[in-house]
Amino acid sequence: MAKTQDFTKIMQDMMASMPVDASKFQDAFKSQAALGEKMTKVALDAAEKSTEITSKWAKDTIAKVGSLAAKKEEPADYAKAVSDFASASAEMAAENLAAFAEIAKKVQMETVELMLAAGKDISEDATAAVKKATEEVTAAAKKVTTPAK
Repeated sequence: MAKTQDFTKIMQDMMASMPVDASKFQDAFKSQAALGEKMTKVALDAAEKSTEITSKWAKDTIAKVGSLAAKKEEPADYAKAVSDFASASAEMAAENLAAFAEIAKKVQMETVELMLAAGKDISEDATAAVKKATEEVTAAAKKVTTPAK
């Protein structure tokens, strides 16, 4: 019977001769992890501030409902209380929505800054990797084409 050839050694030799720098993969992983950590911090800060605004808004609204529900002497006082509550609610809504918009604006700016910095780092890393690979491939090609003496 014919014996099949073992390609393990051939594949190992072929992979060993290829110019692959594993440290670049590690660096890319570390960069991605750092970016993920920074993005998470931005998101958590925004969530914390949003929660604070929501909590304050709810407390203020509950306080206003308490004054709205208080017993009044005249029927006209009830109408005034409802009008005051509606007015105060609209004012609180405007203030709180503006605060939410500020948070969103800050998150957007920080995210853009992080993405631009990451893009710059990736571009620099890619340029360096391509340059190094080109040099290694050129050197390997010279070895192959140079006649052995």
